[in-house]
Order: sequence, then C-alpha cells, then structure tokens
Amino acid sequence: MHPLLTAFLLFATLAIKTAHSKGEDQKGNHSTLQWGPCDPAIVQDPSVSCTFFEIPLDYHDPTAGYGRIAVAKANATGERRGSLFFNPGGPGGSGLVSLNGNAQVLLNTTGRNYDIVSWDPRGVGPLTIPGDVFCFDSMSEYDTFWNGTIELSGIEMTGNFTDPSDIHALLSHATIMQDKYEEFGRRCLQHSAGKDLRYVGTAATVRDMVALADALDGPGSPVNYAGISYGTVLGSWFINMFPERVGRVILDGVINPLLVATEETSVFWPQILADSDKVYQGFVTGCALAGPSGCAIAQANQSAADVDATIQALLKRAHDAARANSSVPVTSADIRLELFAAMYDPTEWAALANTTYPQVAAAVDAETSQASSSALASRGLRKRQASDTVMNFDTNAILCSDSVDPRGTPMIDVFKNIILESRSGSQMFTAIWPNSFYSCPFWPVRAVERYQGPFNKTLANKVLVVSNVFDPVTPLSDAEVLAGLLGDDARLVIQRGFGHTSIHSPSQCLHKVFLAYLINGTLPEGNDTICDVDEDFELFVGVNAEAILAQFNSL
Repeated sequence: MHPLLTAFLLFATLAIKTAHSKGEDQKGNHSTLQWGPCDPAIVQDPSVSCTFFEIPLDYHDPTAGYGRIAVAKANATGERRGSLFFNPGGPGGSGLVSLNGNAQVLLNTTGRNYDIVSWDPRGVGPLTIPGDVFCFDSMSEYDTFWNGTIELSGIEMTGNFTDPSDIHALLSHATIMQDKYEEFGRRCLQHSAGKDLRYVGTAATVRDMVALADALDGPGSPVNYAGISYGTVLGSWFINMFPERVGRVILDGVINPLLVATEETSVFWPQILADSDKVYQGFVTGCALAGPSGCAIAQANQSAADVDATIQALLKRAHDAARANSSVPVTSADIRLELFAAMYDPTEWAALANTTYPQVAAAVDAETSQASSSALASRGLRKRQASDTVMNFDTNAILCSDSVDPRGTPMIDVFKNIILESRSGSQMFTAIWPNSFYSCPFWPVRAVERYQGPFNKTLANKVLVVSNVFDPVTPLSDAEVLAGLLGDDARLVIQRGFGHTSIHSPSQCLHKVFLAYLINGTLPEGNDTICDVDEDFELFVGVNAEAILAQFNSL
C-alpha cells in the first residue's frame, strides 16, 4: 500500500524507459527492452534489474490507449534456456517486491538456467499504469466510511455459528453492508483509478505476459511460467488462451478455474477453504506433540483436542467481551484472522503459539476483568492501520473484474451462506471479514475480457501441477480437478506438508522434480508422485510435518 504522493515520487525516480513503439497489431512494445537499476524504494537486491514495457489497455480496441507494466528480472547465471515468468498470486501481489525477496530461491529452483522475470500486473503497484487502485484518500476517511460496521469489527461468532444471537447480529447488518458495498464501488469508480478499472483483469495480464515473452525471447517463443495461488488462475487462463505457446509451466497451490468461471466469488470462497480446518488441526496437533516446552498453548500430556479446546475457550471469552463492549481492542474476529494468517505459513506456527498467543490471551483476560492492557495497545491486532497510509484495493479490482457477471445476490444471502458454510465447511475461518471475495457481487465493473473456458485445451508441452496435501485456501481437490481437465497434458505432484503452496516447506524431493522438469522436460509418469517435506524441517521444536501427519488417521 502506497500513498498517492509516494506513488508519484517512485514513478518519477524509476529512470528506466523502453522505446515507444506501436506495432501495426497494437499488441504492445516488441522493441528491445532497456534494463537498468530498480527503484531502491521497491527493489534493493542489486542482482535484479528493471524496465517498463508498454501495453495496450484493450487488446481488442486500439483506441482505448496505452499503459505500461513495471518489470523486474534476475539473470540466469548458468546456461540460459530463456525466461521464466513468475506471478506471486494475490491477486494483487507485486512481482517486483516478490522478486526482490526471492530472486536467489527462484534461480536455484530453475538450476539458475532461466532469467526470472516478474512484473506488477495491471492494477498493482505505484509504477504500472493502470496501477494501484485507490478508493479513499486516507485511512481516516476509510475508517469514517466504515464506522460502526463489521468491515472494521469483523464478524463475532462461536462454534459453528448456531447461536441465535450471533445469527441475528450478523443478519441485522445486511442492509447497511449492502448499501455500503454499493457506495464503496461507486467511490472506487469515481477515484483516480476508476476510469481504467475495466482494463484490469487476468485475461489482459495473460496477453501482457505473452507480449513480453515475444519481446524477451522472440515472437512465437514458448512461454515458461510459474504461478502460485491466484497465479494459478493466470496460469490456467494462459495455457488455454495460448495452448500453442506453452513451454515449461508450474502451477502451485491451484484454484479450480471452473469455480472462477461459473460461480460468484462469495460462493466459491467457502469452497476453497475445504482443507483450512485440517491445516488448523495440524497446528494444534503439532502444538500438542511439542508440549509446553515447545508450544505455550499446550499443557503437559495434552491431546490435540485439548489444545483446540483451549483456543476455543479463548475465542469464546473474546466473543463474550466484544458482545458486552463493542469497543474492546481484541475480538474473536481478530483472533481468527491472526490464526488464519498463520495457517498459510507453517514456519510461523511456533511464533504464533509462543509469542502472539500469550499476548492475545493476556489482552482478552484484561478485557474480561475490565483491566487495561498496555501490551495489547502495542500489539495492535486490528486489521486496519492507525496511520495516514492510503489503503489500496488491488485485490478487489482484479478478483472482481475476473468474476462472473453480477447476479443480483443480496448481502443477506451472502451472510446466510457464511452461516451455512460455517456449519458444513470451515468452522474456523468461513466467517473471516473483511474479505475481498465477499465484495464482488457488489463491485460495479467487470473486465473487458474474461476467459471462461474451456480449460482442457491440447497443450504444446505438458505442465506440472503441485499441491500440499493440506492447504488452507487452495485445497488438493482443486489441483486434482485441474490435472483431470488437462489429462495427459498435466502431471500432479503432492507434497506431504501444510500451508499455502509448497514454498513454505523445504523438500529435496520436490526440488528434484522441479529441476528435472525445467532443465530437460522430464515429468513423473503418473499423478501419484508424493514428495515428503524434509525430515529436518521442524514446525515446532522436535516436531516435523511427518510426525503431525502420522496423527491423521486418513494418511
């Protein structure tokens, strides 16, 4: 998130330009790119260089005008085999920021034989045009707009959302939240980025990437791509929009493209949480195995169920305190959000249990005893920042632009589905709010181009699909769907680990699969390859992924 002034200054200081060229087909700048140092406010890694690349706003309407994407590259140090384009997901993730932090890891994954190229897609960052999507001029304006709503407080609930008072409280917000979300959409349209919102979307980003590949590796060259999380939507669209251009493609942490093409985001979000409670179960299991010396939530000889009961009791105390006083600093909604964030990355589990949890528990105890807590004030679990930093809504813009056409779904139906899915789906995390996926039925814009299938094209080269066995937001079942759609053109590899995508857990087995595929195109014979996480990778002291999985009866 960048203030508007900062965005302008960063743009002014990135003194890297491309030649201005409009080809007859109006498909962007195919001239030689001029690489140079990156803006140090965004990229500090000296091995990464940057440039701009011109794009048409609408590939089917040359009169719409032009924009540009900010591009970053880490050069291969071995025998160069071309470019590998990388998207970090989101949607709304910055390719520049991601490459700055992960250039060496990505190079090592390819055997250092590919230039790693990433970029800030349309609707992302202060340098790309159209870039960051703003709807408010300050955080105070944001807070004022949402004051008194669940956008700031979150949804209070316990158990599996059966308490009549919790149900009534949520449903009573339906009218105001629908009005607010519709007004929010109008504000975004009227703000600085509003006129270009229809040009922000994944189909156009696919075309930008293919045009960039033409410029870097030659017209018609195979496009090599790695995408994680929402980057697999970009990947699924790419391989089916341009099946003849498919080179080496890795899709890790898959969102089922059929859901994006056919369902409202507010409906399919609970579906992609299918394994999130299992990841949470992995967390409490690891905590119990570690015991009190390795996990502050646990007591001696406790089971995973005992650890869960301790957390549920904390959630109930925070919930009751918030019901008694809506201004308490920490609510059960805040704690759920903190837990959910940690489910993405198992390397954070020990810190959550041993640092965050004791602070939160002390804060909740202070709330329930009507005491004050200076520790809580310094922690600040709240979802918004008490500063004048301007919040962007890049995720909303891309996610909702890609979504199906609005179907007139009222907010009360969104709320009722949250209640239902909290009972039949993820009890822990369905009710997390605010959530961009719940905003799209009320977002006023769809992209000028969306790809909605088919997703089973015959590809020029086979692709690699990867999934953790338990992923909180991209379940293994979605990867199995995509691999099934692609048939013999895809191979599925499963990593026996937890967290969102394979990247948070080291696996020599998976690393070898990546290298074999990227260097010589070799893939496993079938879809039954399973890679263990490295044995010495511990989620708690003395507890690795295999020890936790051994407690799961189904595995």
